[in-house]
Amino acid sequence: MATINTKPFGRLPTGELVDVYVLTNAGGTVARITNYGAMLTQLHVPDKKGNSANVVLGFDNLEQYLAGHPYFGCTVGRVANRIANGTFSLDGVTYQLARNENGVHHLHGGKKGFDKVLWKAEPAAGKQEATVKFTYRSPDGEEGYPGNLDVTVIYTLTDANELKIEYAATTDRPTPVNLTNHSYFNLAGAGCGDILDHELMIAAKKYTPADKTLIPTGEIASVRGTPLDFTSPTAIGARIAQVPGGYDLNYVLDSGGGKLALAARVRDPKTGRTMEVLTTEPGIQLYTGNFLDGSLTGLGGTYKKHYGFCLETQHFPDSVNKPHWPTMILRPGQRYSHVTVHKFM
Repeated sequence: MATINTKPFGRLPTGELVDVYVLTNAGGTVARITNYGAMLTQLHVPDKKGNSANVVLGFDNLEQYLAGHPYFGCTVGRVANRIANGTFSLDGVTYQLARNENGVHHLHGGKKGFDKVLWKAEPAAGKQEATVKFTYRSPDGEEGYPGNLDVTVIYTLTDANELKIEYAATTDRPTPVNLTNHSYFNLAGAGCGDILDHELMIAAKKYTPADKTLIPTGEIASVRGTPLDFTSPTAIGARIAQVPGGYDLNYVLDSGGGKLALAARVRDPKTGRTMEVLTTEPGIQLYTGNFLDGSLTGLGGTYKKHYGFCLETQHFPDSVNKPHWPTMILRPGQRYSHVTVHKFM
């Protein structure tokens, strides 16, 4: 039977108390999720021999998160990924957002995105799953975005060894929305070396080429014959030397979005842990921890380059400026909805 417990996690500079919610399933998988940033801080998963390890990069205290980190485990929004030059036009109005990536582009919701706010939490446990529901109202004008946006993020840990994340949002004015989770995974265990030997399959024959600043050009290209091809299981490090800096790009999922479908499968050959990612989104961003530089020490040890990988389910980066791509515009009367499942075997 799944259980959930609430524990104190710290206090914000404002004096607000922060909690962490400990979800445990019948098989011994444990997820720790905090209402600061609606963030997954730990995920302990047994391997085939029953040995459990934390497979996400993070910290065991609020202070280190407040000191700054590269979006470990966060819910990111109002728009995840990049918006070129921090600007977009909607219904004849041009909006200027924070340029919080090298002073050029808007990244992951801005200077104070959803990863840096305190969410309301409602924990609950059922017979075969434990759930925590987070809600947040993003006010009109926050980080430059139009409209009041009411957001819900629900984490559910099931006895089938699935961590399901459900996103929903409504608005009173047209606004772009693109929510995702930004966990860094290492299936051998956080801090246990790099992830270059992890075998990865991405169910995508195409990707969105980008310029040197990682803004998509608007094209959709084939991965065939390139080091970006993970249509069959391939070690992440097999061709990473051919990709300057490492992988950080959006794949166009074969499913097309709109229905829950397999997006990726990753296996750690040392422990045998396997994770499948299923999503209703049309895209997934592969990021191989290229900017981890050993300056952060968290659970399991020091986090160096390529010590974790992200698979961020999403709409394509800068879609708000690419009208021929799947829209991320949410309008009054509509409901944003997105489901992603991480299934462990």
